[in-house]
Amino acid sequence: MKRLLIICAVVFTFISCQEEQKIDYVFFSGEILNPNAKIASIYKGNDLIKDFIVKPDGTFSDTLRVKAGYYNLEHGDEFTDLYLESGNNIKVSFNTNQFDETIAYSGKGSKNNNYLAKKILADKNSNFDYKEIFSMDETNFIAIMDEVKSSKLGLINDVKNISTDFKTFEIKNIEYEYLSNLQNYKSAHSFYSKKEDFKPSENFLKILEDIDYNNQENYANIENYKSLVQKHYISMLSNSDNPSDVFKDIIQLAFPELKKDLSESLRFYISPNNAYNKVYYDGIMAMSQADEKFRDDLTYKYHKVRKLAKGMPSPQFVDYKNHNGSLTSLKDLEGKYIYIDVWATWCGPCIAEIPSLKQVEEEFKGKNITFVSLSIDTANDHKAWVEMVKDKELGGIQLMADKDWNSKFVKDYAIEGIPRFILIDPSGNIFNAEAPRPSNPKLVNMLQELNL
Repeated sequence: MKRLLIICAVVFTFISCQEEQKIDYVFFSGEILNPNAKIASIYKGNDLIKDFIVKPDGTFSDTLRVKAGYYNLEHGDEFTDLYLESGNNIKVSFNTNQFDETIAYSGKGSKNNNYLAKKILADKNSNFDYKEIFSMDETNFIAIMDEVKSSKLGLINDVKNISTDFKTFEIKNIEYEYLSNLQNYKSAHSFYSKKEDFKPSENFLKILEDIDYNNQENYANIENYKSLVQKHYISMLSNSDNPSDVFKDIIQLAFPELKKDLSESLRFYISPNNAYNKVYYDGIMAMSQADEKFRDDLTYKYHKVRKLAKGMPSPQFVDYKNHNGSLTSLKDLEGKYIYIDVWATWCGPCIAEIPSLKQVEEEFKGKNITFVSLSIDTANDHKAWVEMVKDKELGGIQLMADKDWNSKFVKDYAIEGIPRFILIDPSGNIFNAEAPRPSNPKLVNMLQELNL
Protein backbone atom coordinates (compact mmCIF):
# COMPACT_ATOMS: atom_id res chain seq x y z
CA MET A 1 0.00 0.00 0.00
CA LYS A 2 2.82 2.39 0.94
CA ARG A 3 4.60 1.51 -2.29
CA LEU A 4 1.44 2.31 -4.24
CA LEU A 5 1.10 5.67 -2.49
CA ILE A 6 4.70 6.52 -3.27
CA ILE A 7 4.19 5.62 -6.96
CA CYS A 8 1.04 7.76 -7.05
CA ALA A 9 2.89 10.67 -5.43
CA VAL A 10 5.70 10.40 -7.98
CA VAL A 11 3.22 10.22 -10.87
CA PHE A 12 1.25 13.20 -9.48
CA THR A 13 4.46 15.23 -9.10
CA PHE A 14 5.46 14.39 -12.69
CA ILE A 15 2.06 15.43 -14.03
CA SER A 16 2.10 18.66 -12.03
CA CYS A 17 5.55 19.58 -13.31
CA GLN A 18 4.45 18.88 -16.85
CA GLU A 19 1.37 21.06 -16.42
CA GLU A 20 3.46 23.96 -15.09
CA GLN A 21 5.69 24.07 -18.17
CA LYS A 22 4.92 27.20 -20.15
CA ILE A 23 4.04 26.89 -23.82
CA ASP A 24 6.19 29.39 -25.70
CA TYR A 25 4.27 29.37 -28.99
CA VAL A 26 0.84 30.07 -30.47
CA PHE A 27 -1.12 27.36 -32.25
CA PHE A 28 -3.21 29.13 -34.90
CA SER A 29 -5.69 27.45 -37.21
CA GLY A 30 -8.54 28.50 -39.42
CA GLU A 31 -11.46 27.54 -41.57
CA ILE A 32 -12.32 29.81 -44.50
CA LEU A 33 -15.56 29.68 -46.43
CA ASN A 34 -15.07 30.85 -50.04
CA PRO A 35 -11.28 31.26 -49.78
CA ASN A 36 -9.90 33.66 -52.40
CA ALA A 37 -6.17 33.11 -51.93
CA LYS A 38 -3.80 30.20 -51.34
CA ILE A 39 -2.33 31.64 -48.16
CA ALA A 40 -3.37 33.40 -44.97
CA SER A 41 -0.71 35.61 -43.41
CA ILE A 42 0.06 37.20 -40.07
CA TYR A 43 1.88 40.54 -40.03
CA LYS A 44 3.32 42.79 -37.36
CA GLY A 45 3.07 46.21 -38.98
CA ASN A 46 4.74 45.75 -42.38
CA ASP A 47 6.75 42.72 -41.27
CA LEU A 48 5.56 39.28 -42.34
CA ILE A 49 5.48 36.91 -39.36
CA LYS A 50 4.00 33.78 -40.92
CA ASP A 51 2.35 32.49 -44.10
CA PHE A 52 -0.16 29.68 -43.63
CA ILE A 53 -0.93 27.42 -46.61
CA VAL A 54 -4.70 27.29 -47.13
CA LYS A 55 -5.84 23.81 -48.21
CA PRO A 56 -8.48 23.36 -50.93
CA ASP A 57 -11.12 22.85 -48.21
CA GLY A 58 -10.29 26.29 -46.73
CA THR A 59 -8.48 25.04 -43.62
CA PHE A 60 -5.00 25.90 -42.36
CA SER A 61 -2.97 25.44 -39.18
CA ASP A 62 0.54 25.92 -37.84
CA THR A 63 2.46 27.24 -34.87
CA LEU A 64 4.29 30.54 -34.49
CA ARG A 65 6.41 32.19 -31.84
CA VAL A 66 5.53 35.78 -31.11
CA LYS A 67 5.77 38.37 -28.39
CA ALA A 68 2.47 39.35 -26.83
CA GLY A 69 0.88 42.15 -28.83
CA TYR A 70 -1.25 43.28 -31.75
CA TYR A 71 -0.92 41.65 -35.18
CA ASN A 72 -2.83 41.56 -38.47
CA LEU A 73 -4.39 38.58 -40.20
CA GLU A 74 -4.63 38.88 -43.98
CA HIS A 75 -6.28 36.68 -46.59
CA GLY A 76 -6.57 37.99 -50.13
CA ASP A 77 -7.95 41.53 -49.89
CA GLU A 78 -9.34 40.99 -46.39
CA PHE A 79 -7.53 41.82 -43.16
CA THR A 80 -8.28 42.23 -39.47
CA ASP A 81 -6.56 42.94 -36.16
CA LEU A 82 -5.42 40.18 -33.82
CA TYR A 83 -3.97 39.98 -30.33
CA LEU A 84 -1.61 37.05 -29.80
CA GLU A 85 0.40 35.82 -26.84
CA SER A 86 2.31 32.63 -26.05
CA GLY A 87 0.05 29.76 -24.99
CA ASN A 88 -2.83 30.78 -27.28
CA ASN A 89 -4.62 28.00 -29.16
CA ILE A 90 -6.87 29.96 -31.50
CA LYS A 91 -9.11 28.88 -34.34
CA VAL A 92 -10.53 31.55 -36.64
CA SER A 93 -13.41 31.09 -39.06
CA PHE A 94 -14.89 33.50 -41.60
CA ASN A 95 -16.68 33.79 -44.92
CA THR A 96 -14.82 36.03 -47.36
CA ASN A 97 -18.17 37.20 -48.80
CA GLN A 98 -18.98 38.83 -45.42
CA PHE A 99 -15.62 38.99 -43.73
CA ASP A 100 -16.17 41.41 -40.82
CA GLU A 101 -19.70 40.12 -40.19
CA THR A 102 -18.73 36.43 -39.94
CA ILE A 103 -15.26 36.35 -38.41
CA ALA A 104 -15.20 34.47 -35.10
CA TYR A 105 -12.63 32.86 -32.83
CA SER A 106 -12.62 29.85 -30.52
CA GLY A 107 -10.07 28.34 -28.16
CA LYS A 108 -7.62 29.85 -25.71
CA GLY A 109 -7.12 33.54 -26.51
CA SER A 110 -10.38 33.78 -28.45
CA LYS A 111 -12.10 36.21 -26.06
CA ASN A 112 -9.51 38.92 -26.76
CA ASN A 113 -9.98 38.49 -30.48
CA ASN A 114 -13.76 38.20 -30.49
CA TYR A 115 -13.78 41.55 -28.72
CA LEU A 116 -11.53 43.02 -31.45
CA ALA A 117 -13.83 41.60 -34.15
CA LYS A 118 -16.84 43.15 -32.42
CA LYS A 119 -15.07 46.51 -32.13
CA ILE A 120 -14.05 46.50 -35.80
CA LEU A 121 -17.60 45.69 -36.91
CA ALA A 122 -18.96 48.46 -34.66
CA ASP A 123 -16.50 50.92 -36.25
CA LYS A 124 -17.57 49.76 -39.71
CA ASN A 125 -21.25 50.28 -38.90
CA SER A 126 -20.80 53.58 -37.06
CA ASN A 127 -21.06 55.71 -40.22
CA PHE A 128 -18.22 57.88 -38.89
CA ASP A 129 -18.17 60.70 -41.45
CA TYR A 130 -14.57 61.95 -41.22
CA LYS A 131 -15.18 65.01 -43.37
CA GLU A 132 -18.31 66.06 -41.51
CA ILE A 133 -16.82 65.56 -38.06
CA PHE A 134 -13.48 67.25 -38.76
CA SER A 135 -15.33 70.19 -40.33
CA MET A 136 -17.06 70.88 -36.99
CA ASP A 137 -16.00 73.65 -34.64
CA GLU A 138 -13.84 72.71 -31.66
CA THR A 139 -16.67 72.33 -29.15
CA ASN A 140 -18.75 69.98 -31.27
CA PHE A 141 -15.69 68.08 -32.47
CA ILE A 142 -14.47 67.38 -28.93
CA ALA A 143 -17.99 66.35 -27.88
CA ILE A 144 -18.07 63.74 -30.66
CA MET A 145 -14.56 62.49 -29.82
CA ASP A 146 -15.48 62.18 -26.14
CA GLU A 147 -18.58 60.21 -27.08
CA VAL A 148 -16.61 57.85 -29.33
CA LYS A 149 -13.96 57.26 -26.66
CA SER A 150 -16.59 56.66 -23.97
CA SER A 151 -18.41 54.16 -26.18
CA LYS A 152 -15.21 52.20 -26.89
CA LEU A 153 -14.16 52.17 -23.24
CA GLY A 154 -17.62 50.88 -22.36
CA LEU A 155 -17.24 48.06 -24.88
CA ILE A 156 -13.89 46.89 -23.49
CA ASN A 157 -14.99 47.20 -19.88
CA ASP A 158 -18.08 45.06 -20.57
CA VAL A 159 -16.02 42.13 -21.85
CA LYS A 160 -15.37 39.35 -19.34
CA ASN A 161 -12.39 37.03 -19.01
CA ILE A 162 -10.00 38.76 -21.36
CA SER A 163 -6.29 38.84 -20.55
CA THR A 164 -5.11 41.59 -18.22
CA ASP A 165 -2.25 42.64 -20.50
CA PHE A 166 -4.57 42.87 -23.49
CA LYS A 167 -7.11 44.98 -21.62
CA THR A 168 -4.35 47.35 -20.47
CA PHE A 169 -3.04 47.74 -24.02
CA GLU A 170 -6.53 48.17 -25.46
CA ILE A 171 -7.50 50.92 -23.02
CA LYS A 172 -4.25 52.72 -23.92
CA ASN A 173 -5.01 52.16 -27.62
CA ILE A 174 -8.42 53.82 -27.24
CA GLU A 175 -6.90 56.76 -25.38
CA TYR A 176 -4.17 57.25 -27.98
CA GLU A 177 -6.73 57.03 -30.79
CA TYR A 178 -8.56 59.90 -29.10
CA LEU A 179 -5.36 61.94 -28.79
CA SER A 180 -4.42 61.16 -32.39
CA ASN A 181 -7.75 62.56 -33.58
CA LEU A 182 -7.09 65.76 -31.61
CA GLN A 183 -3.63 65.91 -33.16
CA ASN A 184 -5.14 65.61 -36.67
CA TYR A 185 -7.84 68.23 -36.12
CA LYS A 186 -5.85 71.32 -37.14
CA SER A 187 -4.76 70.06 -40.56
CA ALA A 188 -7.98 68.16 -41.32
CA HIS A 189 -10.23 71.06 -40.29
CA SER A 190 -8.12 73.47 -42.32
CA PHE A 191 -8.47 71.24 -45.38
CA TYR A 192 -12.18 70.42 -45.15
CA SER A 193 -13.32 73.90 -44.12
CA LYS A 194 -10.95 75.49 -46.68
CA LYS A 195 -9.50 77.75 -43.98
CA GLU A 196 -5.82 77.64 -44.84
CA ASP A 197 -4.67 79.71 -41.84
CA PHE A 198 -6.90 77.96 -39.29
CA LYS A 199 -5.44 77.52 -35.81
CA PRO A 200 -7.17 75.82 -32.85
CA SER A 201 -7.61 77.71 -29.61
CA GLU A 202 -4.66 77.98 -27.22
CA ASN A 203 -5.86 75.22 -24.89
CA PHE A 204 -7.04 72.76 -27.55
CA LEU A 205 -3.75 70.88 -27.95
CA LYS A 206 -2.35 71.34 -24.44
CA ILE A 207 -3.25 67.75 -23.62
CA LEU A 208 -0.68 66.61 -26.20
CA GLU A 209 2.16 68.45 -24.45
CA ASP A 210 2.19 66.01 -21.52
CA ILE A 211 2.61 62.85 -23.61
CA ASP A 212 5.80 60.82 -23.33
CA TYR A 213 6.81 60.46 -26.98
CA ASN A 214 9.69 58.11 -26.22
CA ASN A 215 7.93 55.08 -24.69
CA GLN A 216 9.45 52.13 -26.49
CA GLU A 217 7.04 49.53 -25.06
CA ASN A 218 3.95 51.48 -26.12
CA TYR A 219 5.50 52.11 -29.52
CA ALA A 220 6.07 48.38 -30.06
CA ASN A 221 2.57 47.35 -29.00
CA ILE A 222 0.07 50.16 -29.63
CA GLU A 223 -0.55 51.28 -33.21
CA ASN A 224 -2.31 54.50 -32.26
CA TYR A 225 0.62 55.49 -30.06
CA LYS A 226 3.03 54.71 -32.90
CA SER A 227 1.00 56.93 -35.23
CA LEU A 228 0.84 59.70 -32.63
CA VAL A 229 4.61 59.66 -32.10
CA GLN A 230 5.50 59.70 -35.79
CA LYS A 231 3.08 62.57 -36.51
CA HIS A 232 4.49 64.47 -33.53
CA TYR A 233 8.03 64.44 -34.90
CA ILE A 234 6.92 65.04 -38.49
CA SER A 235 4.89 68.04 -37.32
CA MET A 236 7.88 69.38 -35.38
CA LEU A 237 10.02 69.17 -38.51
CA SER A 238 7.35 70.67 -40.79
CA ASN A 239 6.70 73.64 -38.49
CA SER A 240 10.32 74.37 -37.60
CA ASP A 241 12.35 77.22 -39.07
CA ASN A 242 15.43 75.17 -38.26
CA PRO A 243 14.61 71.48 -38.90
CA SER A 244 18.28 70.50 -38.58
CA ASP A 245 17.97 71.04 -34.79
CA VAL A 246 14.91 68.77 -34.70
CA PHE A 247 16.82 66.09 -36.59
CA LYS A 248 19.68 66.36 -34.08
CA ASP A 249 17.25 65.77 -31.20
CA ILE A 250 15.67 62.76 -32.96
CA ILE A 251 19.05 61.25 -33.75
CA GLN A 252 20.19 61.68 -30.15
CA LEU A 253 17.02 60.69 -28.28
CA ALA A 254 14.90 58.37 -30.43
CA PHE A 255 15.15 54.58 -30.13
CA PRO A 256 16.16 52.52 -33.21
CA GLU A 257 12.68 51.40 -34.34
CA LEU A 258 11.38 54.97 -34.26
CA LYS A 259 14.35 56.20 -36.29
CA LYS A 260 13.73 53.45 -38.87
CA ASP A 261 10.02 54.26 -39.20
CA LEU A 262 10.61 58.00 -39.33
CA SER A 263 13.21 57.53 -42.05
CA GLU A 264 10.70 55.63 -44.18
CA SER A 265 7.99 58.26 -43.62
CA LEU A 266 10.18 61.32 -44.04
CA ARG A 267 11.64 60.19 -47.37
CA PHE A 268 8.36 61.34 -48.96
CA TYR A 269 9.05 64.86 -47.71
CA ILE A 270 12.03 65.15 -50.03
CA SER A 271 9.99 66.79 -52.76
CA PRO A 272 10.23 69.61 -55.31
CA ASN A 273 8.61 72.21 -53.04
CA ASN A 274 10.56 71.46 -49.86
CA ALA A 275 13.06 74.27 -49.25
CA TYR A 276 14.87 72.06 -46.71
CA ASN A 277 15.55 69.04 -48.93
CA LYS A 278 19.27 69.03 -48.09
CA VAL A 279 18.52 69.12 -44.35
CA TYR A 280 16.00 66.29 -44.69
CA TYR A 281 18.39 64.25 -46.81
CA ASP A 282 21.26 64.64 -44.32
CA GLY A 283 18.98 63.97 -41.34
CA ILE A 284 17.40 60.85 -42.81
CA MET A 285 20.78 59.52 -43.90
CA ALA A 286 22.07 59.95 -40.34
CA MET A 287 19.07 58.01 -38.96
CA SER A 288 19.38 55.08 -41.38
CA GLN A 289 23.08 54.27 -41.36
CA ALA A 290 22.59 50.50 -41.26
CA ASP A 291 20.31 50.18 -44.29
CA GLU A 292 22.46 50.51 -47.41
CA LYS A 293 19.68 49.87 -49.92
CA PHE A 294 17.46 52.50 -48.33
CA ARG A 295 20.33 54.99 -48.35
CA ASP A 296 21.07 54.28 -52.03
CA ASP A 297 17.39 54.72 -52.97
CA LEU A 298 17.18 57.93 -50.95
CA THR A 299 20.29 59.35 -52.61
CA TYR A 300 18.90 58.50 -56.04
CA LYS A 301 15.61 60.27 -55.22
CA TYR A 302 17.36 63.31 -53.73
CA HIS A 303 19.36 63.88 -56.90
CA LYS A 304 16.21 63.40 -59.01
CA VAL A 305 14.32 66.02 -57.01
CA ARG A 306 17.15 68.53 -57.39
CA LYS A 307 16.50 68.49 -61.14
CA LEU A 308 12.83 69.45 -60.65
CA ALA A 309 13.36 73.07 -59.65
CA LYS A 310 11.38 75.84 -61.30
CA GLY A 311 12.86 76.75 -64.69
CA MET A 312 14.52 73.38 -65.29
CA PRO A 313 13.61 71.56 -68.54
CA SER A 314 10.65 69.26 -67.94
CA PRO A 315 11.09 65.50 -68.29
CA GLN A 316 9.39 64.28 -71.46
CA PHE A 317 6.93 61.59 -72.46
CA VAL A 318 6.61 60.32 -76.03
CA ASP A 319 3.68 58.71 -77.87
CA TYR A 320 1.37 58.08 -74.94
CA LYS A 321 -2.01 56.57 -75.79
CA ASN A 322 -4.69 59.23 -76.16
CA HIS A 323 -8.29 58.40 -75.29
CA ASN A 324 -9.28 59.56 -78.79
CA GLY A 325 -7.15 56.80 -80.33
CA SER A 326 -4.14 58.88 -81.34
CA LEU A 327 -0.67 59.17 -79.78
CA THR A 328 0.45 62.26 -77.88
CA SER A 329 3.88 63.49 -76.79
CA LEU A 330 4.59 66.31 -74.35
CA LYS A 331 6.41 68.21 -77.11
CA ASP A 332 3.11 68.36 -79.04
CA LEU A 333 1.58 70.47 -76.27
CA GLU A 334 4.27 73.14 -75.89
CA GLY A 335 3.32 76.77 -76.52
CA LYS A 336 0.81 76.86 -73.67
CA TYR A 337 1.02 76.20 -69.95
CA ILE A 338 0.36 72.50 -69.30
CA TYR A 339 -1.36 71.36 -66.10
CA ILE A 340 -0.87 67.60 -65.70
CA ASP A 341 -2.97 65.46 -63.36
CA VAL A 342 -1.22 62.12 -62.67
CA TRP A 343 -3.93 59.71 -61.51
CA ALA A 344 -5.40 56.18 -61.78
CA THR A 345 -8.90 54.70 -61.88
CA TRP A 346 -8.30 52.84 -58.60
CA CYS A 347 -7.18 55.96 -56.70
CA GLY A 348 -9.96 57.34 -54.46
CA PRO A 349 -8.31 60.72 -53.75
CA CYS A 350 -7.69 61.13 -57.50
CA ILE A 351 -11.35 60.58 -58.31
CA ALA A 352 -12.36 62.96 -55.51
CA GLU A 353 -10.47 65.74 -57.35
CA ILE A 354 -12.42 65.28 -60.61
CA PRO A 355 -15.30 67.71 -59.82
CA SER A 356 -12.83 70.44 -58.80
CA LEU A 357 -10.69 69.76 -61.87
CA LYS A 358 -13.73 70.17 -64.11
CA GLN A 359 -14.50 73.52 -62.46
CA VAL A 360 -10.94 74.78 -62.99
CA GLU A 361 -11.00 73.62 -66.62
CA GLU A 362 -14.26 75.50 -67.17
CA GLU A 363 -12.96 78.65 -65.49
CA PHE A 364 -9.87 78.76 -67.71
CA LYS A 365 -11.50 77.49 -70.89
CA GLY A 366 -10.03 79.27 -73.92
CA LYS A 367 -7.04 80.56 -71.94
CA ASN A 368 -3.38 79.85 -72.61
CA ILE A 369 -3.38 76.54 -70.74
CA THR A 370 -3.91 72.87 -71.61
CA PHE A 371 -5.22 70.38 -69.07
CA VAL A 372 -3.84 66.85 -69.27
CA SER A 373 -4.90 63.84 -67.23
CA LEU A 374 -2.21 61.14 -67.26
CA SER A 375 -3.35 57.72 -66.07
CA ILE A 376 -0.79 55.32 -64.60
CA ASP A 377 -3.19 52.37 -64.67
CA THR A 378 -1.61 49.09 -65.76
CA ALA A 379 -2.04 47.82 -69.32
CA ASN A 380 -4.53 45.24 -67.99
CA ASP A 381 -6.75 48.11 -66.78
CA HIS A 382 -6.83 49.90 -70.13
CA LYS A 383 -10.52 49.08 -70.61
CA ALA A 384 -11.39 50.37 -67.13
CA TRP A 385 -9.57 53.63 -67.95
CA VAL A 386 -11.40 54.03 -71.26
CA GLU A 387 -14.77 53.45 -69.59
CA MET A 388 -14.14 55.76 -66.63
CA VAL A 389 -13.06 58.64 -68.87
CA LYS A 390 -16.28 58.19 -70.81
CA ASP A 391 -18.59 57.60 -67.82
CA LYS A 392 -17.30 60.60 -65.87
CA GLU A 393 -17.18 62.78 -68.99
CA LEU A 394 -13.61 63.84 -68.26
CA GLY A 395 -12.38 66.87 -70.16
CA GLY A 396 -8.94 67.99 -71.28
CA ILE A 397 -6.48 65.61 -72.90
CA GLN A 398 -6.76 62.08 -71.54
CA LEU A 399 -3.57 60.00 -71.79
CA MET A 400 -2.31 56.68 -70.47
CA ALA A 401 1.33 56.24 -69.46
CA ASP A 402 3.33 53.50 -71.18
CA LYS A 403 4.51 51.53 -68.12
CA ASP A 404 2.32 52.72 -65.21
CA TRP A 405 4.53 53.46 -62.13
CA ASN A 406 7.60 52.38 -64.10
CA SER A 407 7.14 54.96 -66.85
CA LYS A 408 10.25 57.09 -67.30
CA PHE A 409 8.21 60.30 -67.04
CA VAL A 410 6.75 59.17 -63.69
CA LYS A 411 10.18 58.20 -62.34
CA ASP A 412 11.84 61.37 -63.62
CA TYR A 413 9.29 63.43 -61.69
CA ALA A 414 10.01 61.30 -58.57
CA ILE A 415 6.30 60.45 -58.26
CA GLU A 416 5.71 58.04 -55.38
CA GLY A 417 2.09 58.84 -54.62
CA ILE A 418 -0.96 60.08 -56.50
CA PRO A 419 -2.73 62.28 -57.28
CA ARG A 420 0.20 64.44 -58.31
CA PHE A 421 -0.14 67.69 -60.23
CA ILE A 422 2.51 69.34 -62.41
CA LEU A 423 2.55 72.74 -64.13
CA ILE A 424 4.84 73.25 -67.14
CA ASP A 425 5.39 76.62 -68.82
CA PRO A 426 4.92 77.34 -72.57
CA SER A 427 8.64 76.81 -73.22
CA GLY A 428 8.54 73.28 -71.83
CA ASN A 429 10.22 74.18 -68.54
CA ILE A 430 9.02 73.25 -65.06
CA PHE A 431 6.90 75.95 -63.44
CA ASN A 432 5.84 73.85 -60.44
CA ALA A 433 6.72 70.14 -60.18
CA GLU A 434 4.27 69.69 -57.30
CA ALA A 435 1.46 72.11 -58.13
CA PRO A 436 -1.64 72.64 -55.94
CA ARG A 437 -4.57 70.27 -56.33
CA PRO A 438 -7.70 71.51 -58.14
CA SER A 439 -9.58 71.51 -54.81
CA ASN A 440 -6.98 73.86 -53.33
CA PRO A 441 -7.85 77.56 -53.87
CA LYS A 442 -4.11 78.18 -54.32
CA LEU A 443 -4.31 76.68 -57.81
CA VAL A 444 -6.82 79.20 -59.14
CA ASN A 445 -4.89 82.05 -57.49
CA MET A 446 -1.65 80.83 -59.08
CA LEU A 447 -3.21 80.55 -62.54
CA GLN A 448 -4.88 83.95 -62.26
CA GLU A 449 -1.52 85.54 -61.44
CA LEU A 450 -0.13 84.14 -64.72
CA ASN A 451 -2.61 86.28 -66.71
CA LEU A 452 -3.41 83.40 -68.99
